[in-house]
Amino acid sequence: MSLLQRYLPRHDFAETHHITIAAPPAAVLDAVARADLSDDPLVRTLLQLRGLPLRLRQRLGASPAPAQDVWGGFGLHRFTPLGRDGDSEIAWGLAGRFWEASGGLVSLPGAEAFERFTEPGHAKLVMTWIAEPQPDGRTRLTTITHVACPDDATRRRFAPYWYVIRPASGFIRRRALRRIKAMAVG
Repeated sequence: MSLLQRYLPRHDFAETHHITIAAPPAAVLDAVARADLSDDPLVRTLLQLRGLPLRLRQRLGASPAPAQDVWGGFGLHRFTPLGRDGDSEIAWGLAGRFWEASGGLVSLPGAEAFERFTEPGHAKLVMTWIAEPQPDGRTRLTTITHVACPDDATRRRFAPYWYVIRPASGFIRRRALRRIKAMAVG
Protein backbone atom coordinates (compact mmCIF):
# COMPACT_ATOMS: atom_id res chain seq x y z
CA MET A 1 0.00 0.00 0.00
CA SER A 2 1.38 3.42 -0.93
CA LEU A 3 1.69 6.23 1.60
CA LEU A 4 -0.94 8.11 -0.40
CA GLN A 5 -3.42 5.24 -0.07
CA ARG A 6 -2.60 4.75 3.61
CA TYR A 7 -3.06 8.37 4.68
CA LEU A 8 -5.80 9.42 2.26
CA PRO A 9 -7.59 6.30 0.98
CA ARG A 10 -10.42 8.39 -0.47
CA HIS A 11 -10.16 11.76 -2.18
CA ASP A 12 -12.37 14.35 -3.85
CA PHE A 13 -9.78 16.40 -5.74
CA ALA A 14 -6.49 15.41 -7.41
CA GLU A 15 -3.55 16.89 -9.26
CA THR A 16 -0.64 14.99 -10.84
CA HIS A 17 2.61 16.12 -12.48
CA HIS A 18 5.78 14.24 -13.48
CA ILE A 19 9.28 14.58 -14.87
CA THR A 20 12.01 12.14 -15.92
CA ILE A 21 15.38 12.57 -14.23
CA ALA A 22 18.76 11.07 -15.13
CA ALA A 23 19.46 9.90 -11.57
CA PRO A 24 18.60 6.85 -9.43
CA PRO A 25 15.41 6.88 -7.31
CA ALA A 26 17.32 7.30 -4.02
CA ALA A 27 19.07 10.46 -5.26
CA VAL A 28 15.78 11.80 -6.62
CA LEU A 29 13.89 11.32 -3.33
CA ASP A 30 16.82 12.75 -1.39
CA ALA A 31 16.52 15.85 -3.59
CA VAL A 32 12.76 15.98 -2.94
CA ALA A 33 13.39 15.98 0.81
CA ARG A 34 15.89 18.87 0.45
CA ALA A 35 13.96 20.93 -2.10
CA ASP A 36 13.05 24.42 -1.00
CA LEU A 37 11.30 26.93 -3.22
CA SER A 38 11.37 29.79 -0.72
CA ASP A 39 14.04 31.54 -2.82
CA ASP A 40 12.04 31.22 -6.04
CA PRO A 41 10.72 34.72 -6.83
CA LEU A 42 7.73 33.47 -8.84
CA VAL A 43 6.64 31.03 -6.13
CA ARG A 44 7.13 33.69 -3.47
CA THR A 45 4.97 36.10 -5.51
CA LEU A 46 2.19 33.51 -5.88
CA LEU A 47 2.22 32.84 -2.14
CA GLN A 48 2.15 36.57 -1.41
CA LEU A 49 -0.88 36.87 -3.70
CA ARG A 50 -2.48 33.96 -1.82
CA GLY A 51 -1.98 35.87 1.44
CA LEU A 52 -3.36 39.16 0.09
CA PRO A 53 -6.99 38.61 1.23
CA LEU A 54 -5.86 38.03 4.82
CA ARG A 55 -3.60 41.08 4.82
CA LEU A 56 -6.43 43.21 3.41
CA ARG A 57 -8.85 41.92 6.04
CA GLN A 58 -6.32 42.68 8.76
CA ARG A 59 -5.78 46.23 7.48
CA LEU A 60 -9.52 46.75 7.46
CA GLY A 61 -9.75 45.39 11.01
CA ALA A 62 -11.93 42.44 9.99
CA SER A 63 -9.37 39.80 10.95
CA PRO A 64 -6.91 39.59 13.85
CA ALA A 65 -3.23 39.49 12.92
CA PRO A 66 -1.83 35.95 13.02
CA ALA A 67 1.35 35.21 14.98
CA GLN A 68 3.18 34.95 11.66
CA ASP A 69 2.43 35.38 7.98
CA VAL A 70 1.26 31.90 7.03
CA TRP A 71 1.45 32.44 3.28
CA GLY A 72 4.65 34.50 3.18
CA GLY A 73 6.53 31.72 4.95
CA PHE A 74 4.65 28.76 3.53
CA GLY A 75 6.63 25.62 2.76
CA LEU A 76 7.00 21.96 3.63
CA HIS A 77 7.70 22.92 7.26
CA ARG A 78 3.94 23.63 7.51
CA PHE A 79 3.15 20.05 6.43
CA THR A 80 3.10 16.93 8.59
CA PRO A 81 5.79 14.47 7.43
CA LEU A 82 4.04 11.18 6.66
CA GLY A 83 7.14 9.18 5.89
CA ARG A 84 9.34 7.72 3.24
CA ASP A 85 8.93 4.27 1.76
CA GLY A 86 12.52 3.38 0.87
CA ASP A 87 13.46 4.75 -2.52
CA SER A 88 9.96 4.70 -3.94
CA GLU A 89 7.83 7.34 -2.20
CA ILE A 90 7.89 10.27 0.23
CA ALA A 91 4.76 12.05 1.47
CA TRP A 92 3.53 15.01 3.51
CA GLY A 93 0.08 15.90 4.80
CA LEU A 94 -1.77 19.12 5.54
CA ALA A 95 -5.13 19.73 7.18
CA GLY A 96 -7.18 22.87 7.39
CA ARG A 97 -9.81 25.14 5.95
CA PHE A 98 -7.69 26.04 2.96
CA TRP A 99 -10.40 28.25 1.43
CA GLU A 100 -10.27 30.67 4.37
CA ALA A 101 -8.04 33.74 4.08
CA SER A 102 -5.81 32.38 6.87
CA GLY A 103 -5.79 28.84 5.46
CA GLY A 104 -7.22 27.56 8.73
CA LEU A 105 -4.22 25.23 9.03
CA VAL A 106 -4.25 22.63 11.78
CA SER A 107 -0.92 21.71 13.35
CA LEU A 108 -0.68 17.94 13.61
CA PRO A 109 2.33 16.51 15.49
CA GLY A 110 2.94 13.44 13.34
CA ALA A 111 1.72 10.87 10.86
CA GLU A 112 -0.53 9.08 13.37
CA ALA A 113 -2.24 12.35 14.36
CA PHE A 114 -2.73 13.17 10.68
CA GLU A 115 -4.21 9.74 10.00
CA ARG A 116 -6.65 10.08 12.94
CA PHE A 117 -7.68 13.67 12.17
CA THR A 118 -11.36 13.76 11.08
CA GLU A 119 -12.54 17.19 12.22
CA PRO A 120 -15.72 18.18 10.36
CA GLY A 121 -15.30 21.26 8.20
CA HIS A 122 -11.59 20.62 7.56
CA ALA A 123 -10.06 19.20 4.40
CA LYS A 124 -7.05 16.90 4.39
CA LEU A 125 -4.37 17.01 1.71
CA VAL A 126 -1.63 14.50 0.97
CA MET A 127 1.22 15.42 -1.35
CA THR A 128 3.30 12.44 -2.38
CA TRP A 129 6.37 12.09 -4.58
CA ILE A 130 6.82 8.71 -6.27
CA ALA A 131 10.17 7.70 -7.81
CA GLU A 132 9.91 4.93 -10.40
CA PRO A 133 13.08 3.50 -11.96
CA GLN A 134 12.94 3.39 -15.77
CA PRO A 135 14.53 0.71 -18.02
CA ASP A 136 17.04 3.28 -19.33
CA GLY A 137 18.39 4.00 -15.81
CA ARG A 138 16.50 7.26 -15.36
CA THR A 139 13.78 7.88 -12.77
CA ARG A 140 10.26 9.06 -13.41
CA LEU A 141 9.28 11.35 -10.53
CA THR A 142 5.56 11.90 -10.09
CA THR A 143 4.00 14.26 -7.61
CA ILE A 144 0.39 13.57 -6.72
CA THR A 145 -1.75 15.81 -4.55
CA HIS A 146 -5.04 14.45 -3.25
CA VAL A 147 -7.55 16.36 -1.14
CA ALA A 148 -10.39 14.77 0.82
CA CYS A 149 -13.33 16.59 2.36
CA PRO A 150 -15.21 14.82 5.16
CA ASP A 151 -18.68 16.01 4.14
CA ASP A 152 -20.70 17.75 1.42
CA ALA A 153 -20.59 21.15 3.14
CA THR A 154 -16.78 21.08 3.29
CA ARG A 155 -16.60 19.90 -0.33
CA ARG A 156 -18.84 22.80 -1.42
CA ARG A 157 -16.60 25.29 0.40
CA PHE A 158 -13.37 23.77 -0.90
CA ALA A 159 -14.35 23.28 -4.57
CA PRO A 160 -14.33 26.97 -5.65
CA TYR A 161 -11.00 27.49 -3.89
CA TRP A 162 -9.55 24.43 -5.66
CA TYR A 163 -10.55 25.63 -9.10
CA VAL A 164 -9.08 29.09 -8.45
CA ILE A 165 -5.84 27.91 -6.82
CA ARG A 166 -5.17 24.81 -8.95
CA PRO A 167 -3.37 26.59 -11.84
CA ALA A 168 -0.94 28.25 -9.40
CA SER A 169 -0.55 25.01 -7.48
CA GLY A 170 0.30 23.17 -10.69
CA PHE A 171 2.77 25.89 -11.64
CA ILE A 172 4.50 25.53 -8.26
CA ARG A 173 4.62 21.73 -8.57
CA ARG A 174 6.16 21.95 -12.06
CA ARG A 175 8.79 24.41 -10.81
CA ALA A 176 9.50 22.09 -7.89
CA LEU A 177 9.97 19.17 -10.28
CA ARG A 178 12.48 21.16 -12.34
CA ARG A 179 14.33 22.24 -9.17
CA ILE A 180 14.46 18.64 -7.95
CA LYS A 181 15.76 17.48 -11.33
CA ALA A 182 18.58 20.04 -11.19
CA MET A 183 19.45 19.03 -7.63
CA ALA A 184 19.42 15.28 -8.36
CA VAL A 185 21.64 15.45 -11.45
CA GLY A 186 23.87 18.33 -10.29
